[in-house]
Amino acid sequence: MVRAAVLPAIGSPLEVTEIELPEPGPGQVRVLIAAAGVCHSDLSLSNGTMRVPVPAVLGHEGAGTVVAVGEGVTSVAPGDGVVLNWAPSCGSCHPCSLGEVWLCLNALGGATSVCARTADGRDLHPGLNVAAFAEETVVAENCLLPLPEGIPLAEAALLGCAVLTGYGAVHHSAKVREGETVAVFGVGGVGLATLQAARIAGAARIVAVDVSPAKEELARRAGATDFVIASETTAKDIRKLTGGNGVDVAVECVGRAVTIRTAWESTRRGGRTTVVGIGGKDQQVSFNALEIFHWGRTLSGCVYGNSDPARDLPVLADHIRAGRLDLSALVSERIGLDGIPAAFDNMVAGKGGRALVVF
Repeated sequence: MVRAAVLPAIGSPLEVTEIELPEPGPGQVRVLIAAAGVCHSDLSLSNGTMRVPVPAVLGHEGAGTVVAVGEGVTSVAPGDGVVLNWAPSCGSCHPCSLGEVWLCLNALGGATSVCARTADGRDLHPGLNVAAFAEETVVAENCLLPLPEGIPLAEAALLGCAVLTGYGAVHHSAKVREGETVAVFGVGGVGLATLQAARIAGAARIVAVDVSPAKEELARRAGATDFVIASETTAKDIRKLTGGNGVDVAVECVGRAVTIRTAWESTRRGGRTTVVGIGGKDQQVSFNALEIFHWGRTLSGCVYGNSDPARDLPVLADHIRAGRLDLSALVSERIGLDGIPAAFDNMVAGKGGRALVVF
């Protein structure tokens, strides 16, 4: 038996309880979790913005050590450090055939499987394939990436979602060029990673936008040159900072209609607006035909940073070892399993960066 944070039903509070894990079957690996990040996507799963089978063990951003492998597993062995990959690509669907593995049609197929059972025998599902809010988990072999050499195991959890997403939004989706101006909306875990990625890309001016003044210090540590408190005048404030033009690139990390619209209005004529945040179906964004023509802006969605984890993880590791990317700067607090509900409340209130569950 191991302890885990279980979502018993959509909209219900998480319950920290003991669960029974199976032995790893063919193609499966058992992992002792070192740490798991508390991501806004976990909150979206718990409140029904994103639907998953329940009851479920949430948590999709994690890292740990292999303790056992099932038949046929060849890529990892007991004792190996690994980063969890919640969205493994199948390699055979249409997006995968185009090299767009972040859009794999089968990436979340494992979310409907049974990963464990409660003490009273109820089936449990892995919220996003990997069930990282637990002391140990059993996952498919393709849900693991080797831990790069020289990367601290606990902080490596952040590579599994926040960093891949934020870095990819800048380098793969928006394709920020040296000397450009960038605005980042939302200074949570992904937003902080996006700010660091913009700095690594050589952006000349990086504007962080958030509702909380308390996040200014976090934002500036991550690379922001300016900080704007979100208000009805945010777009005007950003244009004022950029000589009346607006930024070359705006990255929205919140997933709300008003924030997406403001990010669009903060972007210069001919600029790029990239939406990373996951919003609900009720968040409707409107544009008129004339403004689309006049402004010539590009609005694009961004899934998992348009990243290929197998390709991008070694690149991120190089940045970490060189001191260009600071994982610890993304962490606002270190908590136990019992602290996850409070971390959810902080996200709703717009407080802090990334809470890290450390086992």
